[in-house]
Amino acid sequence: MKAKPKAISQFDDAFSQKRSTSGLGDMDDQNDPVKMILGLKELRKVAHNCTTFQSGSTPGRIVIPSEVAIRDTRQIPFELDPPEHTGFRQLLNPWFKRPLDNAYQAKLQQIIDNTIDHALQQNAIDIVASFALPLQSKALTLLLNTSMDRAQTWIDWGTHVFRSESSNLDADKANILYDYIDAEIDKTMAKTRPSVPTTEDLFSVLLNAEVDGKKLTKEQVKGVMILTFAGGRDTVINAITNTIAYFSENISDLQRIANEPDIVNRAVEELLRYFSPLTQMGRVATEDTTVCEHAIKADSRVSLCWASANRDENVFSNPNTVDFDRKINPHVSFGFSHHNCLGATHARQILRQLVLTLANKVADINVVSADENIEQLGEFSRKVGFNRLEVSLTAK
Repeated sequence: MKAKPKAISQFDDAFSQKRSTSGLGDMDDQNDPVKMILGLKELRKVAHNCTTFQSGSTPGRIVIPSEVAIRDTRQIPFELDPPEHTGFRQLLNPWFKRPLDNAYQAKLQQIIDNTIDHALQQNAIDIVASFALPLQSKALTLLLNTSMDRAQTWIDWGTHVFRSESSNLDADKANILYDYIDAEIDKTMAKTRPSVPTTEDLFSVLLNAEVDGKKLTKEQVKGVMILTFAGGRDTVINAITNTIAYFSENISDLQRIANEPDIVNRAVEELLRYFSPLTQMGRVATEDTTVCEHAIKADSRVSLCWASANRDENVFSNPNTVDFDRKINPHVSFGFSHHNCLGATHARQILRQLVLTLANKVADINVVSADENIEQLGEFSRKVGFNRLEVSLTAK
């Protein structure tokens, strides 16, 4: 009999020593070096200072690893700075707040119920490919306000839209997404808009929208849609998978949520802090400056290391412990300041409803096998999730 893997739910703090000494880390990314900002206080200062540390650099450059080699379309509003950024956020915020609506949540609940019920019927299931990926893709149909049958195409792309087994930046794979979005935009533009308003999907809304008195261009619509498809894919899959990994070794916490459902929001925020589904995001310096008393040259890159800031011992008591009773939790798993994650409401709602449903339906989670996803970040190695997590679920 294969031994059950140990410490599946443990995510070590890879940045502790450097955070407490210099406050910065170093990594090279395709010959474009990055200074990693590790402490929460300094990270928040830099994230808020979009004048000195910009997002609107060359498309793809603020992403780590850099996507400059595989795209020239600017992701919107992610790769814009105020004031241009402001108009797009004002347009998009109401659409991306729709997960707060009761009707949206009811449809999401059906997806979650079906996903868990299917898993309970299996002897074992890979949570990454056969649970988290389908759940993320089906939930995305709600966010786009399109038919559920679209999800299978997105599931077939696999867990990563820019990465393959052989490469962290696979241009051929990325082009599948770009071609899909181009085709959807062309198809939507070819339709005659009905005189009587009907339910519209996000493509239609964007193609008929204006920002600062101007209609969006096809390239701008494409930029929003690339962000929508790619930005919440790996992160949501990691968050779902890591949550199930945690409860596999802490089933009493899941039972506690069944008994005390009012703590679910606090529990989800704590899991997001601990796992940090996205390690970091970059900015580009517009001038010579300093961070943590270290010189930063104009046009060089810094990263906002969310994963490190979320374990900052100067802010969080017992930062390496999951504590559902944590009273103060200013985590930055969804970013900070004007570039906080556009899809945060959607992601939070998935996790809240998922955790509550697991608590009500699942008695035990047994890990059969696991393959951890370890990021190599210059001088650091960080577990961000799993390539595969095979489990068996026992129903209540």
